[in-house]
Amino acid sequence: MTLSAEFAWHDLPLDVPFGISRGTTERSGNVVVRLTDEDGRVGIGGGAPSEYYGEDHESVAAVMPDLLDLVRDVGDPHRLQRIERRMAEAVGGRGADPAARSAVSVACHDLVCKGLDLPLYRYWGLDPDRTVSSSYTIGLADTDAMADRAAAAVDAGYSVLKVKLGTDRDRDIVAAVREAAPDARLRVDANGAWDPDRAVAMTEFLAEHDVEFVEQPVPAGDPEGLKRVHDASPLPVAVDESCVTARDVPAVADRADVAVVKLAKCGGLRAALRAIHAAHACDLDVMVGCMTESNASIAAAAHLGPLVEYADLDGALLLAEDPFEGIPMPGGRIDLSDWDRPGTGVRER
Repeated sequence: MTLSAEFAWHDLPLDVPFGISRGTTERSGNVVVRLTDEDGRVGIGGGAPSEYYGEDHESVAAVMPDLLDLVRDVGDPHRLQRIERRMAEAVGGRGADPAARSAVSVACHDLVCKGLDLPLYRYWGLDPDRTVSSSYTIGLADTDAMADRAAAAVDAGYSVLKVKLGTDRDRDIVAAVREAAPDARLRVDANGAWDPDRAVAMTEFLAEHDVEFVEQPVPAGDPEGLKRVHDASPLPVAVDESCVTARDVPAVADRADVAVVKLAKCGGLRAALRAIHAAHACDLDVMVGCMTESNASIAAAAHLGPLVEYADLDGALLLAEDPFEGIPMPGGRIDLSDWDRPGTGVRER
């Protein structure tokens, strides 16, 4: 089989500046891969590199030609195991360049499923009726602005909100958002901004405001602090930065309740499946998450919905414009029950 391959960079503006404890961004850089087979079918995959995981525009541009060369050399997109292994070898086997590798992985899966005329969830044999609803994220901003955005999200049909924290006014933010969205399911994400003492105190406060769980309360480099928070918290604890790939799951199994799996940090769809199964084997729930990224990658992640307990796949919704469309998620609901578009469902607008 003969494959042609290309990639492009998209610098996408956000609808509003998106703040987390590590800083605020106004644009999202996304790499998009296109693989074309000899019959003219095109597989599309995307990824949003994060400097936190050692990637940026320059690193993606440097590694992507080698990744696409090896895909062309393998030739057959069905040889997903071989492609994944060779990509790992190309980046030194250290888990580097995860968003770049994920973009290739998603494009391969999209092309394979288009060749079989199957949606990705059917290729995996998943139950389309076992769906979850994605949260809608309220990024850090002025407290009143965050409350207004929460109210607007609820008015738009979103029943699950994730609130970014990590400031000296976290309690005011939670109280304001809860007042603005009294019936919403609330989750909070500190992105590692708290020390263990503050995290424990915050979990007690958050429980009083009917928060569902707290994500990454302490830095990833403080596993003992994480355990202390987990043991003392009246709320479930989710881990994102502390759990990057499947091999990290055993180390957090006794100090967390939910593992966050993202394509752009673990390196692709097969890697995400491994992380999900590893988490479940260790009695952890799973939330499939995302970066602020386009439907070139979100569409693929949505097919993981039947395998997980929670979802946070609003990345494309936070963009001012997206060159791609994916699986509709009205009010955050990932509905695969009547979805029959082959591949991941991504289409260029």
